[in-house]
Amino acid sequence: MFVPKYTISNLILKNIGMIDASREIVMNAPLIPAWEAKFRKEALERTVHHGTHLEGNRLTEEEVKDVLDGKDIFARDRDVQEVINLRNVLKFLDNVAQQLSSAKSYELTLETMLEIHRVATDKILPSDAVGQFRLRQVVIKNTATGQISYTPPPAAEVPYLVEDLIDWINSQEAADMHPVIKAGIIHYEISRVHPFVDGNGRTARALATLIMFLDNYDIRKFFSLEEYFDENPMDYYLTLQAVSNQLVLDTHERDLTPWLEYFVKGVAVELNKVKERVQRISADTHVKNKLGGQVQLNERQMLIMEYLHRHGSMQNKDFRKIFPDFSDDTVLREIKFLKQKGLVRKTGGTKKATYVLR
Repeated sequence: MFVPKYTISNLILKNIGMIDASREIVMNAPLIPAWEAKFRKEALERTVHHGTHLEGNRLTEEEVKDVLDGKDIFARDRDVQEVINLRNVLKFLDNVAQQLSSAKSYELTLETMLEIHRVATDKILPSDAVGQFRLRQVVIKNTATGQISYTPPPAAEVPYLVEDLIDWINSQEAADMHPVIKAGIIHYEISRVHPFVDGNGRTARALATLIMFLDNYDIRKFFSLEEYFDENPMDYYLTLQAVSNQLVLDTHERDLTPWLEYFVKGVAVELNKVKERVQRISADTHVKNKLGGQVQLNERQMLIMEYLHRHGSMQNKDFRKIFPDFSDDTVLREIKFLKQKGLVRKTGGTKKATYVLR
């Protein structure tokens, strides 16, 4: 049976602490319901853009947003299809998480993993390779030099190695493990085994994300690990390969600690970004207590709050910067609502009125 070897280093402990602290703040922050749809949409856009860009997709962030919004763009069919597929993978993860999260304990199946790959590679790989293990040996090459950087296990071993991993995921040992560490281990092992001819990275990241979701670490789906990986893709790939290329007699003797340090740090960095943004758009840490609950804001009210947190104040002349398509009277009505809720106050006279956060 698969038994991962690693050490809980000081760096891992430090970042796990940061993750749990950020998670607590995000989950309990005031004003979150009003921003939830906006945050989730933006996180999905970042995940799809960076998740496909990491694999060589040529679309810009704006082009990805257009594809997700159903607009036609001029681009390679494969690039557009990869974006659509990853969007569909995220929908599939949500559905699986909703179905399994209601149970006290979940059991991950091989079929779920194969379906993730099928959705991720739909209309990209030949039909006999979609959602199917590879039947031949593959190698990973350095695109710059052409040299082989990693050779995965033989194809004949793939079904047994994946079955071992699935059994471990469903074991008590894995159930007792911190969700982020478990997700990192799963990501690494799929990347090492390389069970498919293509789409292994997308499948590894998706399955790791699903495990976090199932263990209540979805963090309202506000974050994107792919963004962290894509900021420096060489670090991502080289860290994976460095662990896989360790000279050991048995594959289970590989020390996963360097990879887990990198992976856990990535989760900490991304959740810290979410935490800081949540804190910026929350009027203050006592808003919920002062107002007797979380405040529901519409899109225009949210944009005003975000502007005030970023710039500190707002005057009538600033209205056009934020709302070029709305009249001053419309903006003033939204500010009046925020004033009534105790989130914003007005200083100065009518002509030189300045609006600031309470």
